[in-house]
Order: sequence, then C-alpha cells, then structure tokens
Amino acid sequence: MKNYTITVNGNVYDVTVEEGQGTGAAPARAAAPAVKAPAAPAKKASAGAGSIKVEAGAAGKVLKINANVGQSVKKGDTVVTIESMKMEIPMVAPADGTVASIDVAAGDAVEAGTVLATLN
Repeated sequence: MKNYTITVNGNVYDVTVEEGQGTGAAPARAAAPAVKAPAAPAKKASAGAGSIKVEAGAAGKVLKINANVGQSVKKGDTVVTIESMKMEIPMVAPADGTVASIDVAAGDAVEAGTVLATLN
C-alpha cells in the first residue's frame, strides 16, 4: 500500500493505492480532502484597489508580473502574463491608468475572471 498527496484544481487529496494480486485488484481509494486554507492573494497596494479591473481571460498559472504598483500603463500594455495550455497569454490594461494593486503572485493558479490587478 502506498500513500500519495495529489492536488487537483487547487484541492489537496490524500490517496492510498493498494497493489493488487492479478485481475480484479481493488481500485484506488481517495481519502477525504485534506484541510488546506486557500492562500490569500498578495496585495501590494497600500492605498487600496483601483476601479478598473484586469481579469484573467482563461484559467492558468501566473507566469510573470509585468507591471508594478504605481506604474503608469496605457491601454493594451501587459500587466500580468499567465500560462494556460502551454501558451503565454498577456493580460492587458483595458484602459490607460496607474496600477493600484497587483492581487496575485507568480506561480498562483487562477480561474477565468479572477481579478489579477486593478488600475486607477
């Protein structure tokens, strides 16, 4: 019998796998999900969030933070780059503004629609 910890879509599972003796082996049994508090997003703004949201266009992993809090950006400038399905996808500023907050960190898993950053 072997024990493994598996993470699926951010949920952590402790799994026990039994090795069978030929055909009809017992299937793997998944234990109840391990209790894991979700990580709080790393907020880097001291003055609070802005009114213009930069949201993830697809589920993926934050690959790179391209802008800093306080930096001026133009419409179309890359603020955060995410990796989804082995592609790098730039998440761009929807309007001109100043970066008010970066709400994720490199390596974070995000779902489509997750607020990545805000602008003023």
